[in-house]
Amino acid sequence: MTHDTVPALVVAGVKSGCGKTSTALGLMRALARRGRIVAPFKVGPDFIDPGHHTLAAGRASHNLDAWMCGASGVADIYERQAAGADAVVVEGVMGLFDGFSAVDETGSTAALAKLLDLPVLLVIDAASMARSVAALAQGFVRFDPGLRFCGVALNNAGSPSHAALLAEAFRAALPDVPLWGVLPRHEAIAAPSRHLGLVTAQDTPDLHPRLDALADWLEASLDFSFFNNLQPYTHQPDPTPHPGGPGGMIPPGGSRAAPVRVRAEPGIAVGVACDRAFSFYYGENLRLLEAAGARIVPFSPLDDAGLPEGVGGLYFGGGYPELHAGQLAANAAMRRAVWDFCAAGRPVYAECGGFMYLMESLTDLEGRSHALCGVFPLTAVMGGRFAALGYREVTTRAACCLGPAGTVLRGHEFHYSRLAAVPDGLPAIYAMTGRKGVVEGPEGFVAGGTLGSYVHLHFGSNPAAAAAFVAACAEGA
Repeated sequence: MTHDTVPALVVAGVKSGCGKTSTALGLMRALARRGRIVAPFKVGPDFIDPGHHTLAAGRASHNLDAWMCGASGVADIYERQAAGADAVVVEGVMGLFDGFSAVDETGSTAALAKLLDLPVLLVIDAASMARSVAALAQGFVRFDPGLRFCGVALNNAGSPSHAALLAEAFRAALPDVPLWGVLPRHEAIAAPSRHLGLVTAQDTPDLHPRLDALADWLEASLDFSFFNNLQPYTHQPDPTPHPGGPGGMIPPGGSRAAPVRVRAEPGIAVGVACDRAFSFYYGENLRLLEAAGARIVPFSPLDDAGLPEGVGGLYFGGGYPELHAGQLAANAAMRRAVWDFCAAGRPVYAECGGFMYLMESLTDLEGRSHALCGVFPLTAVMGGRFAALGYREVTTRAACCLGPAGTVLRGHEFHYSRLAAVPDGLPAIYAMTGRKGVVEGPEGFVAGGTLGSYVHLHFGSNPAAAAAFVAACAEGA
């Protein structure tokens, strides 16, 4: 099956928690079980759902975020990662029309669906509703005339009679919109959650049976012929260079950064922390590092006694170090190896959970202190609610392992911990803005060749940063 005849859709919800993720995962798993080669995607900056997608579909999932990567950047990622598939399932983010702003569609699932010209399957939580479900569906379907809907799935029916009532109400009000099915309430198959969202795929030992149960649930109530009869994907990527094109991102009102030339020969080893504590990586970030000449070498701060031999630099992504703080602290040999590597001035990039690991200590919710690497004279203190959440654009005020001063990147911040205090004189090089303008406070901390921050940066917003990091790793190899 050629790429231009691949059935593709976006699974969107009316809100978070309506069954969108369960429906998307069940659809991916059911199609994969039927022998389809499924290309999964996630709208927005979330790291956790793509890990579940990857297991459900048997193929790596990738993020599609036009705010971070630009329209053409998203189209590039989609085209590249969907190649070779014969089914595409894109899971939306939040409610269909929710995004960066309360007054426009930027960053929303709706904007992404229109950008790629993909039809939307809308999931509605119909618990405790009857005819009202028709009003809700009609409002969503008619809200944006530029959006294509391939159908609606009603979720959380309390009984067969309730399901029949919902179907009758929907079909009377929207006879021109296909009702794919009414899904019965089945709380037992929902994936477990914790403070940053779903429990990660790495920490869900029974995930495969859960995914099969989701597929069974969908197959019993959804008409899969609707998927097979979808209009094929025919989008032609916007020829306009995206913000992360050659030469770097073009910030609003700014100028294009000078391109970074990689001096490295192919195969510069870059150590990437990968285990149950550190698993939050954009697939595109790793691909861009490899494209710049890096050879990714995974290692485990939890289980390994030392760093991989011969690495020129280190990349610590986010994750849940707070859930594994005792084991991270107990691995004194690894903590010392990381400290020595950073103290030697070699290039290290750490974000969010990885940044926390490089601090002196972490204080958990029970008030216990866990000694960590001590690269930064900082302490992370866990809280019971968000300390920060939202999109971020950063501009570096000094040269670092990601490029020269003035390098601009976009990313996302999402964490429950906060810094206990920031010592005077600790270099912080990020100037940062968010949805409401300037984000005050120090960010982007530097210690020698190490850069640490709570912000998850997407290198797709400026591929020159990935090239700069690989070049720095080549210098240190």
